[in-house]
Amino acid sequence: MFPLWDRKDRASMASGLEVRVPYADHRIVQYVFNTPWEYKNHDGVVKGLLRDAAKDWLPEDVLARKKSPYPKTHNPAYELIVKQRLAAVLSDSDEPIHQLIDKAAAAQLLGEKSDYGKPWFGQLMAGPQLMAYLLQINFWLKKYEIVIKL
Repeated sequence: MFPLWDRKDRASMASGLEVRVPYADHRIVQYVFNTPWEYKNHDGVVKGLLRDAAKDWLPEDVLARKKSPYPKTHNPAYELIVKQRLAAVLSDSDEPIHQLIDKAAAAQLLGEKSDYGKPWFGQLMAGPQLMAYLLQINFWLKKYEIVIKL
């Protein structure tokens, strides 16, 4: 995984971009997806499981600091694109995201007026970012042919 970070740093910084590399190993994703919420958020600490896993390697000030997400995109063209793409996904009942979301809430999200000050789940994430997040999850489910057993 470290060569991926190194390559990402060289490629992105050459273009003046800040990029984050996700945990790319599917076994990590499977493990964390199936881990009970109480472990992931124990004592009300966001990313508690990850922080516990890294406690022997990171200083306390790094372990205890608050999450710092990327700034939001406030571009109306971006919002229009993600809204159109999410509407298309929601109109196709074969899209895998339908197994995970409340369709009425998703439809309401599409109909809401932009509110960039409204956080979602403790993030600095508003409507357009949430829509993009749902599109990313849908893409991931399709690409890796994830089967959800409810």
